[in-house]
Amino acid sequence: MVKKAVLIGINYPGTEGELVGCINDVKRMHKSLVELYGFSEENIVELIDTEESKTQPTGKNIRQAFWDLVGSAQPGDVLFVHYSGHGTRLPPETGEDDDTGYDECIVPSDINYITDDDIKEIVSHVPKGCSFTFVSDSCHSGGLIDSAKEQIGESFKKKSNKKFKCLFGLFCSKGTTSEAESKEETPIKIDDDENDVNGRNRFLPLQTSIKMLKQATGRDDIKEGNIRTTLFDLFGEDASPKVRKFMKVILSNMQESTGEGLMLRSLAKQAIILLKDKLNDEEYLKPAMETQVKSKKEVYAGAINGGLGSNGILLSGCQTNQVSADVGSKDKAYGAFTNSLQIILAETKGKISYKELVLKSRKYLEKQGYPQRPGLYCSDSYVNAPFIC
Repeated sequence: MVKKAVLIGINYPGTEGELVGCINDVKRMHKSLVELYGFSEENIVELIDTEESKTQPTGKNIRQAFWDLVGSAQPGDVLFVHYSGHGTRLPPETGEDDDTGYDECIVPSDINYITDDDIKEIVSHVPKGCSFTFVSDSCHSGGLIDSAKEQIGESFKKKSNKKFKCLFGLFCSKGTTSEAESKEETPIKIDDDENDVNGRNRFLPLQTSIKMLKQATGRDDIKEGNIRTTLFDLFGEDASPKVRKFMKVILSNMQESTGEGLMLRSLAKQAIILLKDKLNDEEYLKPAMETQVKSKKEVYAGAINGGLGSNGILLSGCQTNQVSADVGSKDKAYGAFTNSLQIILAETKGKISYKELVLKSRKYLEKQGYPQRPGLYCSDSYVNAPFIC
């Protein structure tokens, strides 16, 4: 049995979405994996954006780290992933009436989004008999796994919004973008014994996300309606597979002279002009046209039904309609959820079940005045199993 981990922490220094606790989360989790669970240093990969000597948590590098983790796994291995950073949501852009969800994404340092569908596709390749634990200290993180496997949480027990479908996304949330973002941009006041501070949250509103993408690329023409075409234009074969699928459907329609119809009515004018100029550029189109698409519904915003599978375990920092706090300053900064886990693991010396860990985390966060409620999503066989191994 081999124990392997990928730890991702993104603080986005110098940007409008800057956080302060994500790197500290990674360092503390790294220490726990080695000291409490016997992970070897050589089997722990860190991706952080504050040290040039470390692998940077770009979209390409995070996806590659996931594939390396899963691709090298053997039955009986223990796989672990921790993510501390922003979550965001991309609205639909196909223009079809039944494309009404959101693409729920984690936000890499280069803003090359990774969707929940991307993650589930990678994790679907985890070998049978190999466990995969995903700790997500990010906003709207209660929903990577199918609702039938929600062991602790309230994300799927309430009636869903009919207008905006919640299709079990990694950071799935309800209501319109403007309604949700107006709530999530409000600072979080924390009553903490150690830090009486105004906490930030780890949700990135769409408009802030667009500003950060403009800052990272130097382009000023990015807006809702051309986000996915911009991502493809910038990152090409390194763009999200979901983005490449989207582009294949759009480009195929345009090449068939049906591009002025339904599937393009939501695209911004600049995006249509860009695509028309590229229709005969085979090298440009190659990453999209070589991507397999079984049905156009695969490109709809919103997650594809399915989850991490029977060997996947998700510990979420909050419920689908909540935000995760990022609190403190400098060396004392942390994610509220990760901090609760570290305190509990230290007290129990790591000997605790998944269920006990999440329940204790909920009690700790409530006592400290945090409104977020962590969740546990897994098959029945893992509920009372030891955390990690």
